[in-house]
Order: sequence, then C-alpha cells, then structure tokens
Amino acid sequence: MRMESCDFLGLLKEGGHLSAAPGMVQEGLLEQVEGTTIMAVRYADGVLVAGDRRATMGNLVVYDRADKVLSIDDDTVMAIAGSPSVAYDIARMLEMSVQYYRRSQLQRLSLDGKLRTLSRLLRQNLPMAIQGIGAVVPIYAAYDQDAGESKIFFYDLLGAEFECVDFCTTGSGSNIIRGALYYQNRWGTPLAEMAEEQAVETVLKMLETAAEYDTATGGFRETARIFPQIMKVTAAGLNKVSEDEMAALYEKA
Repeated sequence: MRMESCDFLGLLKEGGHLSAAPGMVQEGLLEQVEGTTIMAVRYADGVLVAGDRRATMGNLVVYDRADKVLSIDDDTVMAIAGSPSVAYDIARMLEMSVQYYRRSQLQRLSLDGKLRTLSRLLRQNLPMAIQGIGAVVPIYAAYDQDAGESKIFFYDLLGAEFECVDFCTTGSGSNIIRGALYYQNRWGTPLAEMAEEQAVETVLKMLETAAEYDTATGGFRETARIFPQIMKVTAAGLNKVSEDEMAALYEKA
C-alpha cells in the first residue's frame, strides 16, 4: 500500500508540475515590476507587519494599491519585496502547502515546517533571482503556539532564514529607515514596550520617511484613500489595522 505524501511541493515535482529554470534572459530585454518598503516590528501585544502599496517598473509607477502583506493561514503573514509576480506565486504555493499538510495529515503544519517550506520555495526560485528578473526577499511573521509569542523572520535570496528580535525591514526603502528604527529602539521607547497605537504610529512614520526619499516606495495619500497595509500578529490571530484608524493617526501626527 502506497503512503500518501504530506509534502505538497514534492507531490507537484513528482507530477511534473514544477517547471525547470527558464532560459537565460539577456540583460535589458525585460523590465521587472518591483520596488517597495516592508517592515515588521515587535510591540507589547505581538508583531506588526507593514508595507507600502507602490509597484514600479524602472522609474515608472505601475500601481499604487499593490498588496504586499499577505496572510498565509490564521496565524502567519508574509510581506513581500521584489518581483510581485514571483512573490505572489511563492505565497500561494506556501499557502497551498500548509493547507495540503493539514488536510492530508489531519494536523497543523508546525512553524518550523512552514519556515523550511518557504526556504525551499526561495531556493527553487534562485535561477530567476540570479538573472535579476524574479528576486524575492520576504519577511515572515507568525504566532508561535509552542513558545506563546509572535516571531519575526527574514530571508535572503538563497532561502537562508534569520530570526529578528525587535524589528526587520527590507526593500528599496529599507536602508532609509533601518537606522531610524534602531535609534528609536535604542534611545527612545523600546519597540517591544509600545502599546498598539504608538507602535502603529511609529510604523506609519517610518513608511512615510521611506516614501520621502525612495521613489519606489509609495506614501500616504488621503484624497485618493491610499494607505499602507498593516497587519497585527498576536495570540488572538491576524487582524488588519483599518484605513480609518490610520487616517486618525495621520491626523494626530
């Protein structure tokens, strides 16, 4: 009797549904949609994961309402930086892997299992990344049921995983705000001690700062109702920060 595999990616490979690496693309022949600033910060109740909404192609703004903070299941979130088309595909594959494991094994995939699956997906994307047409550098946040706390993880292009203690940021505007986050955490109110409102306000200020100096990062536009995405990862699950809440905080700031 054949045992049913619990590995969704292995099942796809066995069926020939995972395509091989594409042929090399000559430099300059393909412009990729990209550009962003994403971040995650620890606060008193859990973790905030945030991102701007702009997608660019070179110096052209393609879209100003792109979703970059994606829920994977009821307690994990992935924020994407890099090529949206590839990043969305990786997020969907990860989501399907988690669902397939739960349905085939009648239990939830562990946090370690989710982290390793994302690493595999990023490694499989390496041929696209090294050609410069499909690089993805995500931030992954989850509530760890065993540890009883929310955690932040950062990945590089090769799929190496790093756990971040207080904050993490990546994307084209990340260098602009990384120092500001360190300054706030070191000499201001520590991020992990902030109440929800103060933490959300800090995140909004950081994204607005990135947008001021990075053309690939979109800022707040009240008249067009364009706001960043912010999601809370806590023991209660995933919850979005509403546009009305953000508008009120912008007014206050």
